[in-house]
Amino acid sequence: MNFTKTTEQDSNYNHLEKMSVLELVTNMNSEDKTVPIAVEKAIPQIEKLIHQIIPKMQAGGRLFYIGAGTSGRLGVVDASECPPTFGVPHNLVVGLIAGGDAAIRKAVENAEDDSNQAWLDLQKHSISENDVVIGIAASGTTPYVIGGLKACNENNIITGCITCNQTSPLALTAKFPIEVVVGPEFITGSSRMKAGTAQKLVLNMISSAVMIQLGKVEGNKMVDMQLSNKKLIERGTQMLMKELNISHPTAKKLLLAHGSVRKATLYYNNENK
Repeated sequence: MNFTKTTEQDSNYNHLEKMSVLELVTNMNSEDKTVPIAVEKAIPQIEKLIHQIIPKMQAGGRLFYIGAGTSGRLGVVDASECPPTFGVPHNLVVGLIAGGDAAIRKAVENAEDDSNQAWLDLQKHSISENDVVIGIAASGTTPYVIGGLKACNENNIITGCITCNQTSPLALTAKFPIEVVVGPEFITGSSRMKAGTAQKLVLNMISSAVMIQLGKVEGNKMVDMQLSNKKLIERGTQMLMKELNISHPTAKKLLLAHGSVRKATLYYNNENK
């Protein structure tokens, strides 16, 4: 198969240094508008992968993201937002980045070039065939990610990927690839731009759809969210006021006593049958 790294092709724009700020941001915005369209084309692939994840997690399995650089950071962000948003344990969705947690803030030299390290990182979490592993790499050529998925395939672990180049080595390795082809970046090769935005959108879709299917949302509300700040306590209070037709003080007291909207609602309904 032909493999062209469109993420590395020359930008459609030149002489960026001569553009005004308005021209720069307008042109970036024009490029960004193309990203959701590229994601839309990949929806059938996204759906297939989500259908693989749901039964594994219903049976007690976990979801792992592996990536390097921007891709790795995006996986870590998505994983870290699942517990506060959906009230799930911190080890249910796990983001691993080449170079370890230090690489979240500062690039670790050559970390992405080690094709054996991802499997070692996954083994620290007792990875098994109950779990699903998604490799994230805009280029589709990152050795850390490809090596990790190859090892998973050899150990009968379901693999997916999110990449921004078609028929890349990564997409050919993953059992359930997602290819969002966003084309050349505004700054040539800067895949933190359109490619990063595309990956974030897909990650949002995967984790949110899975959690909804696992029953972590009722109606359109995050009934299991963690009450980790005043804003979220107020959001939960408002949800209870609306759902149970009770006053603000009563709702807040109920929420704080039970720790989540779901538990508070169940308690109130049982007490008021």
